[in-house]
Amino acid sequence: MKDASGRKGYEAVAGSLGQAPARAVSGPKWYESVTPYMWLVLAIGSLGWVFDTFEGQIFVASMKEAMPALLPEGTQAGVVDLYNNIAMAALLAGGALGGIGFGMISDRIGRTTTMILTILVYSLFTCVTAFSQTWWQIVIFRFLVALGTGGEWAVASAMVAEVFPQQARARSLGIFHASSVMGTCLAALAGWLIVGNPALGKNAWRWAFVIGAAPALLTLAIRWKLREPEQWVQARKHSKSDRTKRAGRLVDLFTPDLRKNTIVGLFLATIGLATFWGVHVYGQGLLRAVVERSYLAEAAAAGNTASAKEVLGAVSGSVKSWEMLGMFLVTIGGGLGGLSFGPLSERLGRRATFLLFQAGGLLSALIVFQGMSHASAGAICWALPVFGYLTLGQHAGFAIYFPELFPTRLRGTGSGFCFNGARILAASVLILRGWMRSEQGLGLSLESTVSILSLLFLVGILVLVAAPETRGRALPE
Repeated sequence: MKDASGRKGYEAVAGSLGQAPARAVSGPKWYESVTPYMWLVLAIGSLGWVFDTFEGQIFVASMKEAMPALLPEGTQAGVVDLYNNIAMAALLAGGALGGIGFGMISDRIGRTTTMILTILVYSLFTCVTAFSQTWWQIVIFRFLVALGTGGEWAVASAMVAEVFPQQARARSLGIFHASSVMGTCLAALAGWLIVGNPALGKNAWRWAFVIGAAPALLTLAIRWKLREPEQWVQARKHSKSDRTKRAGRLVDLFTPDLRKNTIVGLFLATIGLATFWGVHVYGQGLLRAVVERSYLAEAAAAGNTASAKEVLGAVSGSVKSWEMLGMFLVTIGGGLGGLSFGPLSERLGRRATFLLFQAGGLLSALIVFQGMSHASAGAICWALPVFGYLTLGQHAGFAIYFPELFPTRLRGTGSGFCFNGARILAASVLILRGWMRSEQGLGLSLESTVSILSLLFLVGILVLVAAPETRGRALPE
């Protein structure tokens, strides 16, 4: 009787989310139908996304050194933080334009050619960033880098979705998106070994951007090894014979049959990106803040009369190492969250899995930034992977979910618009975040700012009410 009651309760909850309850089904493993070529597509697409993420995160790893170096000496920390937020807002805006534009292009000229273009764009302008002489030049180059980074995600996710069979699609796309953590780890490593290396001098941050030229070599493998997905080839043929099936038209995303999917995808991604830049990335900032307070307290206890800037300047290398450790721990947790989204969404459904991460992200942010703001550095190190898991894991869901919302002729366009159009909306959160923390604005602490912005997860939960369930469905033709 207890088992029957439990099953009925589960089926009632599953039914309220608009999906059938998961049942144990015996059959082949998801990877048994995956061919060597499919693995190659996943590997190359993931590498492009790894370097894509590196190009974006290398600024996060070096902004506390790069931006002050381009401003007059003695510029207030609040002003530096404001300019850094402007640069990151430019990254979001450029990603939006690039993601939408290259997504449309990929539907028209093909996935492989467009992927090559996006990688060349972000590699070139990351390298050029090393030669910035003023703060506004970094802002411009961040925008140009983002044209490529935004486009690469839309193209690669569409290609992986079209190449892999249905039973392997969610897990392969989860692996694809979770691979981004390698890019963030590489950025953290560069921040530790290069940016934070006193032997390289005050311009060490420039060398971290020079490394950004390396991903251009990946385009050679794409050109030689990859071919266009058969699903895209057939869609292109149909678009030539039927004008109503033309590929890559942005306006078609708002036809009656696709409008709801487009709006749901756009707002889910907006919440994901807004909480990434407003909540997730501050995990490393919290560890740095705790370590800095510890050094200042030790100096005061020892009777050191030097200013806070002088005390922290003497231990800048150690502080940077702690900051990069925080970035690494949050990222590892986020990677595990991304890898788990695929299996969870196959078992629970797409909507229920998004709900799990939205609620978990809110709870973990409030616990870490309110309940642990005065904890030891060691305790925070244990908490950060869990925090990263819950605040970043849902991003893998975008790579899984968005290609399932749109037909082949609009898959790159739709995925690109949802994920990268959200960058425009999320960019305002960066400006808001800078204003909330600056002395010219509210002057709030790190902990208070993040706690307030974490309430955006509640909005994400509301969006799920209108989200369609796509688990177990074939990709729309």
